Amino acid sequence: MKVAISACLLGCSCRYDGTDNLNETLLKKLSDCELIPFCPEDDVFGTPRPTMDLIQSDHLIHAISNASGENLTPSIQRYAQKFFDTHPDIDLLIGKDRSPSCGVRTAKIYNLHKELISTKGEGIMVQEAQRRGIPTFGSEEYSTL
Repeated sequence: MKVAISACLLGCSCRYDGTDNLNETLLKKLSDCELIPFCPEDDVFGTPRPTMDLIQSDHLIHAISNASGENLTPSIQRYAQKFFDTHPDIDLLIGKDRSPSCGVRTAKIYNLHKELISTKGEGIMVQEAQRRGIPTFGSEEYSTL
């Protein structure tokens, strides 16, 4: 089975602050799988980088930089499209919980006034995987299956 997985879960120091989220329990569970790491934020914006939040406006959700207010969504979407076009045979995606790019049913969504409106959103990369029919799980959820 080919599994796209958030690179930080593999121990890559690609989080916004240059740290990782190594998840050894998850890696043991996936030991028989081919793991294909991804990190749209590191690839597109570098590490370290300013944080971003998912903001809902007009029924659309955008990744907005907390430092500049810039809409980062198109860059993440281009990365995701290229990633899945390059790896058309992905069987499963496992994302980092609560990430605005990789969160699966755990990303925080805010309104235009930065008031929290949901803690069950999908990250921008995950949205593209779901559009393509790829099953998606957050790392915490998958670790308990």
